[in-house]
Amino acid sequence: MRKLERVFKALGDRNRIRILKMLEVRPLCVCEITAILGSGQSSVSRHLGILRDTGLVIDEKDGLWVNYSLVTPETEPLASIMSGLRRWGDGDSQVAGDREAARRVSRHRICGSAAAV
Repeated sequence: MRKLERVFKALGDRNRIRILKMLEVRPLCVCEITAILGSGQSSVSRHLGILRDTGLVIDEKDGLWVNYSLVTPETEPLASIMSGLRRWGDGDSQVAGDREAARRVSRHRICGSAAAV
């Protein structure tokens, strides 16, 4: 029961929902999500930590970056909640803008070419 309570608390924050909707487009790193939200890196990292701790997103190290992506039914039973979330919020103009930005954002442009090495 506590895990379910934590999940719903995590979903009670608009920025975390925006992050989840961005991750529907593709896996993203912290700097890409930070650029889209216009929030500080520490704030975005905190949101991602909450989403990871509740089992809604997973993280995977990729060289210098950590990519965050949505859970799949094979990785977490709570993925059924994510299935419902996919049907909600798409009519919101901010979510639509976030999703379009997630398609275009590039960690290489944000972090610079030195981070790409």
